[in-house]
Amino acid sequence: MDAIALLKADHKTVETLFRKFEQAGPNAMKLKRKLVDQIVRELAVHAVIEEQVLYPSIRNKAEKLEGQVLEALEEHHVTKWLLKELEDLPSEAERFNAKVKVLMENVRTHVREEERELFPQVRKAFSPSELRDMAEALMLAKRAAPTRPHPRAPDTPPGNLVAGAVSAVLDMGKDAMRAARRKAEGMSPLPSPRAGKRSRGKAANQDSSRRGNGQGTEIEAHLIM
Repeated sequence: MDAIALLKADHKTVETLFRKFEQAGPNAMKLKRKLVDQIVRELAVHAVIEEQVLYPSIRNKAEKLEGQVLEALEEHHVTKWLLKELEDLPSEAERFNAKVKVLMENVRTHVREEERELFPQVRKAFSPSELRDMAEALMLAKRAAPTRPHPRAPDTPPGNLVAGAVSAVLDMGKDAMRAARRKAEGMSPLPSPRAGKRSRGKAANQDSSRRGNGQGTEIEAHLIM
């Protein structure tokens, strides 16, 4: 697989997620949230590997394509801000669907321009062996790429290489915290039907006793994303 085939495969993965979102019913809030989480992750990684590998290679090898690369970087910038806003926006929010729709429109335009205009010129400018080497570099970059959008981070070397490495480490922890939080939100334990009034009364007495002894304790757990 060469670099262009790899990037097109990424495009196809994202388009599949877009279509699943479009086909989801108006009340499929959990499904839409899950799909958007996947979209955010796929696009965050894809944008980073293009910025770290593809675009610098093009600028070094084919100066005449620099204008297209700069335009692509600006399109990435807009996309990353939309992804950032969608990260923790509840699927019930008034503008959730509208924001996803605008994201899809922007990404589809970007993909169309890359596949119809930029990629054919890249294939002419690079030899098959160079494109295969670039694919290996893209795969390596993908393994270490941040999984969340960072629109304020540099998008050109060398700054994006350093920022990307730091962000990737931070994103691993944030992803774990988010998964734990959403799992907890999805759990709604119900009181045992056997507890009845006796159990509630017992709990009330114990609580009253603790307050009387000055041993009451309040614990607040905060997950900061």
